[in-house]
Amino acid sequence: MSQTFTDDKSTAELTIPVASADACCAEETSCTEPSVVLSTKPVPSNLDKHVYIETFGCQMNKSDSEHMFGLLEEIGYAATDDLKIADLMILNTCAIRGGAEDKVYSYLGHWRKITRDRPDTLIAVGGCVAQDEGENLFERSPAVDIVFGTHNLHRLPDLVLQARNTGKRVVEIIQELPEDLPETPVIRMNDTTAWVSIIYGCDYNCTYCIVPYVRGREKSRSPESIAREMEELAASGYKEVTLLGQNVTAYGHDLDPQIHLGDLIRQVGGISGIKRIRFLTGHPRDLNPEIIDAVAEVDSACEYFHLPIQAGDDRTLRRMARGYKVDFYKRIVDQIRTRIPDAAITSDIIAGFPGETEEEFLNSVRLVEEIGFDACNTAAYSPRNHTPSANWPDQIPHEVKQERLRFLNMAVSESSHKCNQKLLNTVQELLVEGRSTRNPERLTGRTRTNKLVNFAGDEKLIGQLVNVKIQSANPWALRGELA
Repeated sequence: MSQTFTDDKSTAELTIPVASADACCAEETSCTEPSVVLSTKPVPSNLDKHVYIETFGCQMNKSDSEHMFGLLEEIGYAATDDLKIADLMILNTCAIRGGAEDKVYSYLGHWRKITRDRPDTLIAVGGCVAQDEGENLFERSPAVDIVFGTHNLHRLPDLVLQARNTGKRVVEIIQELPEDLPETPVIRMNDTTAWVSIIYGCDYNCTYCIVPYVRGREKSRSPESIAREMEELAASGYKEVTLLGQNVTAYGHDLDPQIHLGDLIRQVGGISGIKRIRFLTGHPRDLNPEIIDAVAEVDSACEYFHLPIQAGDDRTLRRMARGYKVDFYKRIVDQIRTRIPDAAITSDIIAGFPGETEEEFLNSVRLVEEIGFDACNTAAYSPRNHTPSANWPDQIPHEVKQERLRFLNMAVSESSHKCNQKLLNTVQELLVEGRSTRNPERLTGRTRTNKLVNFAGDEKLIGQLVNVKIQSANPWALRGELA
């Protein structure tokens, strides 16, 4: 079922809210600040228009933006990081927290000023906010020309051409993914590492999470299509692939015949040229022993598990509808560390969930200390529309949530520091990703366990696997020298 709507652009005035100061941090998927990162590959000469994409949110959104670039290139749009020359500006949005959604309208307010001077420039909004809001976006931001959801990304060129040719607004929101998942072109924003989506949506109904509403139910890609994509990446020189999904550990349960993530890792683990395979982000209930075994036994599978727990208290987990208790989570961690002693384990934790007592919050802090996470994505609870907990009466005051978050972050920082210090004087294999953003004279890369390392080296090492001896460690990164 789809919703398609066209209308003449409104000229009504609108007040745009100021962006929230809260960090954008996903509760089920690692999340980032808005980003525009363009590929260094040459632009085809037949492209006569430019598209600028601002991406909010998780790796899935970044991957979607790469596919947007690929789709739009087919109708004559070259990627640009310069708003001044853009003929089409796209916000790929995140709705996981209120702060992320506020930023969308702040950006649209700024972009509206740009289009006053360049009225032929189109503004499009996609991603989770678009899926949730639909044509309501036009009321809050009259400058928007195109609204498209998370399930009809493949339709973007048609929608752009429709808006461009008619001069009317276009919105299309599809409620479920197509039965046959379309294969779409992609322009990678990185020449060394790549994302490959293997499953979309989530079948869980956690009481705080909007993901099932905006991303739909779980739908897996076929292992054959995934393998083809990875073989193409290997042929293009990519060395690392991250397998993506809102619930990546549920991969394959909906296929016929059923398979699981461990089967897929074994199948694609032998692709020549792909030296590293990771996966993000899963649900603890779906991380079966066979997946852990595959990581342990497949040479290219990295010893890294991102396993969101969300809270370290059984009552809170029950009210979140997570479907497990703390002891269950601890047993999974024990299974990982028994099978893969050097594995890095990271997680997501929410502070200030409605009704969370001080003691229940401290149980989360104690869990961080007990398990010794390598890192955690942390966030103060953010009520979202379409989620049960948003309407519960026992909401935690903002000041209390922020104080708990600060305290939790101190525990996470200490845990991360201890884990990183264990690597001092060891030699680690890095995949060199590029220049350090803080010190351009240094290179930066990641270990197999996904730890960031900065070191001095020649630019020709970018894209290569090198060995580096770790000399110093802080909670967020390591520093070393070529071994």
